[in-house]
Amino acid sequence: MKNLAPETLAAQAGGFIDGETGAIVPPLHVATTFLRDPDNQYRKGYSYGRPDNATVRQVESVLAQLEGAAASLLVASGMTAATTAFLALARPAHVIAPRVMYWGLRKWLMEDARQFQIAVSFVDTADPAAIRASLCSATRLIWLETPANPLWCIADIAAIARLAHQAGALLGVDSTVATPVLTRPIALGADVVMHSATKYLNGHSDVVGGVLAGARADEPWQRLRAVRAGNGAILGPFEAWLLLRGLRTLELRVRAASETAMQLATKLASHGSVAQVLYPGLPQHRGCDVAARQMQGGFGGMLSIRLKGGEGAAIAAAARVELWKRATSLGGVESLIEHRASVEGAGSPCPPDLLRLSAGLEDPDDLFADLDRALRGANR
Repeated sequence: MKNLAPETLAAQAGGFIDGETGAIVPPLHVATTFLRDPDNQYRKGYSYGRPDNATVRQVESVLAQLEGAAASLLVASGMTAATTAFLALARPAHVIAPRVMYWGLRKWLMEDARQFQIAVSFVDTADPAAIRASLCSATRLIWLETPANPLWCIADIAAIARLAHQAGALLGVDSTVATPVLTRPIALGADVVMHSATKYLNGHSDVVGGVLAGARADEPWQRLRAVRAGNGAILGPFEAWLLLRGLRTLELRVRAASETAMQLATKLASHGSVAQVLYPGLPQHRGCDVAARQMQGGFGGMLSIRLKGGEGAAIAAAARVELWKRATSLGGVESLIEHRASVEGAGSPCPPDLLRLSAGLEDPDDLFADLDRALRGANR
């Protein structure tokens, strides 16, 4: 059948049926090496496990369909996916990246990119004019993260895609938080989409992985494939198999988390201990209008709150929760809370009074009650 909805593709693992057994769950292929034909060819398409794997290919096919991409690549982590996108650029290169973004990649761009002949300009990517002002003849890539961790800034993908292409640059989008359920950046003009599959795509806090999806299987995409093969960065087959299992419920999980986050954001906006709620679904959020255009059916399961009592109150509140779990990461079935400034350290753009919240699949009223008790107790 053609023109199936994304949730149908994900739920049925791309329509897979095992030809030999009739199994509706794909098998796990763990072999690292494969038999040559008598004339030394590999007509079955597999030679060695470092550049290729049948389970990985199965998941890549589903992910490419979900993103509306020509192809996708699974790699060992979200950081591997992001750095692969930069290492595949022709060099020397200039790239534009968000001032507010995932701290691990921001740190790599600040500290390590230079040794690979990559110069970086950090700008407010919520402002297309700021991006335009930073473009130069050497700009190879504009990198967006939207919504951007941990302030949940929104970048206008379509507008910035036009800027990138007019300058002869590529547009890459970290869409980890939006997922293909809410935003499909390729349809808005992006050339490459990246995900930390550790988060919503897997959704069960038991896989570390990353994804790159390409609008075209062209020469830049072939460079990405070459970097993965050369660096041995492919995701392991068992992790890929678990990821495929998680993808089957992606639609339900993302929409449920988005609904819960919206409820929490609305209630917390009037809480006596909260100075500000950062969530793109709220009308007072700077990026709400853009988010409403490019996020379909919800604004994601991530929000942050800034506390009137400052850093001390934020740390105290995180210490008092019982249902929320004090842990790094996001996008799992369990709700997580974290004082991000403590994690990111010196030089972080994250305000010290901020708590980052990842809404899970628990009852929204239970989650709010737990937060309410913690916030009130932190001010005593």
